[in-house]
Amino acid sequence: MAHVNLLPWRAARRKQREREFYMQLVAAFVVALGVLLLWIFWMDQRIDNQNERNTTLQTEIKQLDVRIAKIKDLETVRAHLLARKQIIEQLQADRSQMVHLFDELVKTIPTSARLTALKQNGQSMSLEGVSQSNASVAEYMRNVESSPWMGHTDLRKTENTHDATRMPYSFGLDVTLSRPKADETDAGKGTEQPAGASSSAAPAATVPAASGTAAKAMTAAPAKPAVAAPVTPAAKSVSAPAATGGTKP
Repeated sequence: MAHVNLLPWRAARRKQREREFYMQLVAAFVVALGVLLLWIFWMDQRIDNQNERNTTLQTEIKQLDVRIAKIKDLETVRAHLLARKQIIEQLQADRSQMVHLFDELVKTIPTSARLTALKQNGQSMSLEGVSQSNASVAEYMRNVESSPWMGHTDLRKTENTHDATRMPYSFGLDVTLSRPKADETDAGKGTEQPAGASSSAAPAATVPAASGTAAKAMTAAPAKPAVAAPVTPAAKSVSAPAATGGTKP
């Protein structure tokens, strides 16, 4: 016998489908929420890592800034030390230069002139002095310009003071200082050495030459030493004239 279902099955089926749809919707929402939470957690981790890297970089940058400041201080100290070294070297060079300058001033000044004051300003020097005439000043200028430690000379003033002294003319000179080249000084040293050698060898060269027979006797004697033998009176009489430069009979 056939069974007839008179219940409202379509409404029940509709409710079941609605229930399944809502369940699927809730499941999709939960999955989306989980994915969102995972993405947020992952981004937070990346942000934290980047913040840690930024902090590390900032710390290293600060350390580098401190090192750069120290390097700048060391460069400043190095520059000051180099400046002091140059000043000391310049003072050492000027000290030796002043010794040579004084020597040159003493050598170049003529007997008819006298220096009264001098002043050095860097690579120039101002000289004040008195002389007997303008010719003495010109001679002094020529002597100064011929010196290897002094260069061009400018006459600043020369006047006759009409004093009753022996040197009535007063003059002023501006001298440019110079320094001889190293090769010139080395060449000077090199030329001094052969002079000493020649002077030491001079006595040997100036020894007077002996006579012909005496020179032969002097050169022949070391060549063949005489053999020990009894000396006879005849041998004495023969060798005596040869020693005195005579002829053999």
